[in-house]
Amino acid sequence: MFIGIPSELEAALIDRSLPSWELDGSFLAKSTMKEYRTELTATPRFEETAATLRHALTGEGGGYAVLRLGNLAKALGTDDDRFLRLATAFASEVAVPFSPFPRWPLWKDIGVKVDKDPGKSSGIGYNAFHMDLVNATLPPDYTTLLCVRPDPLGCGPSILSDAHAAVARLSEDSRALLAESAYHYGTFFDLFGVGEEYKPFSILDGSDPGEGFVRFTAKMLERSELGQAHADAARELAKELVRGQLSFMLQLGDYLIVNQRRFLHGREALHSGQETVPVSDRRLLLQLFLRAGAGDGSAA
Repeated sequence: MFIGIPSELEAALIDRSLPSWELDGSFLAKSTMKEYRTELTATPRFEETAATLRHALTGEGGGYAVLRLGNLAKALGTDDDRFLRLATAFASEVAVPFSPFPRWPLWKDIGVKVDKDPGKSSGIGYNAFHMDLVNATLPPDYTTLLCVRPDPLGCGPSILSDAHAAVARLSEDSRALLAESAYHYGTFFDLFGVGEEYKPFSILDGSDPGEGFVRFTAKMLERSELGQAHADAARELAKELVRGQLSFMLQLGDYLIVNQRRFLHGREALHSGQETVPVSDRRLLLQLFLRAGAGDGSAA
């Protein structure tokens, strides 16, 4: 769901400067969240917009939203702290922002590196469907991506797929295999707020159909040793995810928020010729994770 910002709210937000945030460990401090809410509920139509955002993420049939902050990005500049604080404030209306990585204090840069593995988030190739931090016992409830610069060559659309809808289209035998603890992927070290390493894990992480995480990353099919039957079931899921995918280009200021308990995400390949684009002009996203919890106004 794409959510525009009402013009009267945009005008009010452009003139409002939120305070710098404080962290409590790796999480945005509750005092900061309270300050942001107090400031923004005084602006026209903010609460209405925040409610629409939450419903898009957690209501029936929902699971993702793109908040269109482009006019704010143009008015304030994406390198202005005021813009990033506003994006953080919107995120905190959904759940608690946090960083699992000690290297990044809250937001993580995802630029374009032509010498990286093409399938990585910072690579130039196809980034297949996945959930972030798939091998953590407590993965982020939401993953979010703020578009600071789209690909100047005009490619790299985001892709999303309803994970539970894809699972529902599988055979009963495949679902049974995906529910077995036979899968593993990636490394796990120096991470905060996401529990312990989960290895092996089941892809279907819930006792009831349509509930829980679908712990899937297509990369496990190439980079993990899996038995034939379990690999075939995962490949069947991968095909269904592609069959049901949504695709759209993120523009300047677009803020994509994905409920990881419902949707998986990825990205189509960027346009060829990225090496000819100066690093300062290449596609740039900022990533922020959210943890649903008591008192944050969200529902998992």
